[in-house]
Amino acid sequence: MPVFLSRRAFEELVREVLDLLPEPIREALDNVAIVIEREPRVRHRRVAGVRGGTLFGLYEGVPLPARTSGYGMVAPDIITLFQGPVCRAARDRTELVQLVRETVLHELAHHFGIDDQRLQELGRY
Repeated sequence: MPVFLSRRAFEELVREVLDLLPEPIREALDNVAIVIEREPRVRHRRVAGVRGGTLFGLYEGVPLPARTSGYGMVAPDIITLFQGPVCRAARDRTELVQLVRETVLHELAHHFGIDDQRLQELGRY
């Protein structure tokens, strides 16, 4: 059975997950916005290359390893978490916390320059 949370409760859960990240990772999140959307839009699915299936999160930006000395004065990278799909996939609060954590870590991996293929090799996809 899905877990239903208010927007505020979901935001607080995401904040708690982010607060538990190790300090070096949190410091590397300079110029990164964490955004929560209820559902993925067509644009999100197109950017992610997802036609069917479920989309829990999306990273949009310039990964750290791809940034050059010319990187500056740019809009923040965006990590979007999709509350609806994550909550529907969870059977209880414990599983919801785990899904949020895994989604945040997955999208952060993209920020650090780790692509889906490498995540699969690491068993994290």
